[in-house]
Amino acid sequence: MASWTQRILILCKTYPSPSERYSETSCVAGVTEEGVLIRLFPVPFRLVADDQQFSKWQWIRARVEKAKDDHRPESHRIFVDGIECEPAPLAPGKEGWPRRMQALKDIPIFSDFAAVEAARIKHGTTLALLRPSRITRLEIKPAANPEWTEQEKAKLTRLQQQSSLFSEEESKRDVALLEKIPFDFYYHYECEVGGEVRSYRHKLVDWEAGALYRKLRKQHGPDGWEEPFRSKFERDLPSRDLLLLLGTIHRFPDQWLAVSVFSPPRPQPENQDQGSLF
Repeated sequence: MASWTQRILILCKTYPSPSERYSETSCVAGVTEEGVLIRLFPVPFRLVADDQQFSKWQWIRARVEKAKDDHRPESHRIFVDGIECEPAPLAPGKEGWPRRMQALKDIPIFSDFAAVEAARIKHGTTLALLRPSRITRLEIKPAANPEWTEQEKAKLTRLQQQSSLFSEEESKRDVALLEKIPFDFYYHYECEVGGEVRSYRHKLVDWEAGALYRKLRKQHGPDGWEEPFRSKFERDLPSRDLLLLLGTIHRFPDQWLAVSVFSPPRPQPENQDQGSLF
């Protein structure tokens, strides 16, 4: 199958999951230089070389090809050993966010999830941007299995016991066992269409949510992490012009996840300085 080199702006990485073949993998989504959403898989992110570990809002160049066993139109295989990262991610703030949004200018932004699902049925769309009218709450639910199963642990440690997929140097990397996040996070939100308010619920699987949980639990302990976590997702992010990047599950094509959250500033009146986000 033909492959080509593509310049891609990274929009999200999902929290890693155990993989039979790759030990652990993340699903990565981005937008091409031509303004097309693309899904990149598999990415055993923590196992690749340091100079190939990209960030959200960072441009990369990589060789890709259409996925053979994933017929979703956006899904592509990435050749991780050839990733080239541009020097730094696009910054946030007053100057950075316009550059970020310029890269997304050709991507439709849906105002109702029902329209997203209709696009999937009609056109095969499996990655989409959605602007909810309102975030109503964040649901935090204990995971059905708070710890990895023995089978999952075996997958996670396999590449540390065998030769690396990429190089002898990487086979010697001491990669800590991936931490299982013992909670699931769901956004409840509303979309207003023609005066009708419709309510929806989608699971958040963005790496940033898992990383924030780990950071806050380390700072505040098992009883203190939830309040600042909720503050971020229920107050800080929704106070801006919040967008959800939605993606389907390969094995369950009619099930959608919130794979990333974007929070550009709300549009400001002309001549009003909106200031930096951070």
